Amino acid sequence: MSDTDPSDEPTPAEPATPEIPKEELRLAMKAFRKRLKLTRLDDESRLGYGPMSSGGKSGVAAIRPPDSYPKAVWLKLAEQGKLRREGGGLYSINE
Repeated sequence: MSDTDPSDEPTPAEPATPEIPKEELRLAMKAFRKRLKLTRLDDESRLGYGPMSSGGKSGVAAIRPPDSYPKAVWLKLAEQGKLRREGGGLYSINE
C-alpha cells in the first residue's frame, strides 16, 4: 500500500502553443483582410446593391479564415487582439 498523497502527483501541463513567426502572422492577417474584402465585394455584387437601386453596404462582418494557415495562427491573432472569435469557426477584425 502506498502512502503518497494524490495531490502530490504532477498534473498534466497545458499544451504549449508553438511559437509562430511574426512574418507568418503578418501574412496571415493580410490574407484574412483580403478574404474579407473579397467576400464583401461578392456580397455587394448581387442584385439590389447597384447604383440605380437603394444601394446598401455588405452586411458581412465575420468570415471563416483561409485554410492555408493552421488554426493555431488564427488563435494567436485572436489572443493578440487583432481578430475576434465570433463562434462557429468565424473570425472578424477587432476594430
